[in-house]
Amino acid sequence: MIDDAHRRAAPGTVRFAVITATDSRDLEHDLGGARLVELARDGGHEVTRRALVPDDRDRIAEEVEAALSADDVDCVLVTGGTGVAPRDLTVEAVDNLLAKELPGFGELFRALSYAEIGPAAMLSRATAGVRSGKALFLLPGSPRALELAMAKLILPEIGHLLGQARRER
Repeated sequence: MIDDAHRRAAPGTVRFAVITATDSRDLEHDLGGARLVELARDGGHEVTRRALVPDDRDRIAEEVEAALSADDVDCVLVTGGTGVAPRDLTVEAVDNLLAKELPGFGELFRALSYAEIGPAAMLSRATAGVRSGKALFLLPGSPRALELAMAKLILPEIGHLLGQARRER
């Protein structure tokens, strides 16, 4: 059980940036990114930035860095590029941007995915971390997987996560 003081220190409304990494879609046809925006807003949060970048390591890193540095962003959600195909570069692009990795997110996400899709869940390299009091989640491109991650993991804990990441020593 989480201490009530931790919950009270958590922000009620979170400002999200949504970034899609893909070579195969544009913003108009980006179902995954659109679903993340919808889920964040339905959860009572704001989406202050939205971008689509090609599967290019430098471009992904630049966009994520810009979002993490923005004053109007608390949490960055990146969808796409977390598989094992040669063009899946999101994890490598942002690896050095995290101060602390949250391995439990990826572990839990894959466990929940396994219950839904079976052993193909092991192909996901979804991960998360924090830097400078902000959260970063690297997610698959599948709208169904995004719904799972948001409903079961991110939305229930994002306020608590940010509260902890922003605590003084």
